[in-house]
Amino acid sequence: MQNEYDFIILGAGSAGCVLANRLSESGEYSVLIVEAGPMDNKLLIHIPAGVHSVYKDPSINWNYETEDEVDLEQRKIELPRGKVVGGSSSINSMVYMRGHPKDYDRWNDELGLKGWSYADCLPYFKAGETSERGANEWRGGSGPLGVSRARLVNPIFDAFLTAGETSGQGNSDDLNGFRPEGLARLDSTIRDGRRCSAAVAHLKPALSRPNLELVTHALVEQVLLENTRVTGARFQHQGKVRVIRARREVILSCGAIKSPQVLMLSGIGPATELNRHGITVRHEMPAVGRNLQDHLKIHCTWRCTQPITYHRVDRPWNKLKIGLRWLTKKTGFGASNIWEAGGLIYGNDEVDYPNLQYHFAPIVANYRGRKIILSQGFTLQADQLRPASKGTVTLTSANPADRPAVSFNYLSDDHDLRELVQAFRKINELVMQPAFIAFRGERTDPLPDVKSDSDIENWIRATASTDFHPSCSCRMGDDENSVVDGEMKVHGLEGLRVVDASVMPRIVSGNLNAPTQMIAARAADFILGKNPLEPEFASFHFQQVDKQQRRSGAVTVKPNREIAT
Repeated sequence: MQNEYDFIILGAGSAGCVLANRLSESGEYSVLIVEAGPMDNKLLIHIPAGVHSVYKDPSINWNYETEDEVDLEQRKIELPRGKVVGGSSSINSMVYMRGHPKDYDRWNDELGLKGWSYADCLPYFKAGETSERGANEWRGGSGPLGVSRARLVNPIFDAFLTAGETSGQGNSDDLNGFRPEGLARLDSTIRDGRRCSAAVAHLKPALSRPNLELVTHALVEQVLLENTRVTGARFQHQGKVRVIRARREVILSCGAIKSPQVLMLSGIGPATELNRHGITVRHEMPAVGRNLQDHLKIHCTWRCTQPITYHRVDRPWNKLKIGLRWLTKKTGFGASNIWEAGGLIYGNDEVDYPNLQYHFAPIVANYRGRKIILSQGFTLQADQLRPASKGTVTLTSANPADRPAVSFNYLSDDHDLRELVQAFRKINELVMQPAFIAFRGERTDPLPDVKSDSDIENWIRATASTDFHPSCSCRMGDDENSVVDGEMKVHGLEGLRVVDASVMPRIVSGNLNAPTQMIAARAADFILGKNPLEPEFASFHFQQVDKQQRRSGAVTVKPNREIAT
């Protein structure tokens, strides 16, 4: 390790890997990227079907859990976060979803983040991916991230899609394309049958550059402040404390849980919180660790009356066959992320774009510790996409090795519980469609006697859990409730940016890995002083229009939208 670099990136997760690649690309700048976990050398990381094993592996996982969630029966909710090169992109379920176009338009129009409309973000999504669908108005064909279409052939997937049509919940060929709503076979970050994490896509191809250095097993303690300028970082590595200087910038990319913790440990954050732990206030910022958001999910399971589900894959002979096929051909069940179908749907008539997300799997998996128990059935889970409840990340101590205190305050706003009750009813409406008759056995979770709103609410409080999408704890904006500006510079400081899912001002309506990589690619252009990519005004179909338009009977066509009733 040198003592000084042009850029220091703290965190080799989804954002950090993109930044390391882009900032070192020209060879002009020296870049150090610091990761708390190991290299992604475990084979199961790269086998897509190994996801159920790796996401609970303590050797590559921070294994966070929330504080007691008051409105979830005082339960602590497990919160896995990747502690490995690639971050959570190395342990997640690999679903590739960008969020809805209207999410970004609202950032731009309602929150004043000019330049963050979907038209501004779309070229970065496209430049970042190589989609099996090929390059078109919505998709990219020559980027570093491999994106594959679902491949498992199973009649229950067909039943799922048919039920979407007959229930009125709709269908889509591509939820990241022209019709971002309805039920669909999903895309995943899989390339040639292997997980295509941010490390595989962006970082590893760049590590041969002499101006890029990766340090693993390094625990960040704090960033270093001299007056109002951040000059470097301090971290523990191989039993020593290292202080490394940054000639240009330090970029904090530790994720929505760890990034606010590092800021507070550095004396940047709410004064009352810092004083509580004896940390000198270097730069007071009340918004650090506030506005935390997540997607709360419910999941329902049914027995399957036909042996077409994947409940036998854990038997020794089947595991051997699946493993050999994957090792030799990179095909078959081993090359699947299992959650190959899903959807974006409307839970009620009041929302102007989908507020619920499905993930569907032809399997029922339960855990006993880390052991997976499979049964013959299928699982349909639903996320509430735009929660009104907001939480906090605070400190438990001034020791960097101690976990932060995470409170999402799930269901603290009644709006969220109402939407999850609607989600439950939509799930059951879908599975009761004729297309499922040949496969649908008894509902096993919740049991069939859960019917009334009161029963459903009690079941939600007792069983709902995270879909692993923490975000927004260092939000972008230009007011006292924000931490960074629209170019992700920390307000009031020089030489420091935060670039990861924590900067989202509002959580997007979908999975977070693709948006986080897009955000990092945009940040790289800001950092390097490059002109942003030209906006691209793609067309989209929306089932519903704004309330005002519905009431007036008018339909407005914006330059980058096709709105159809």
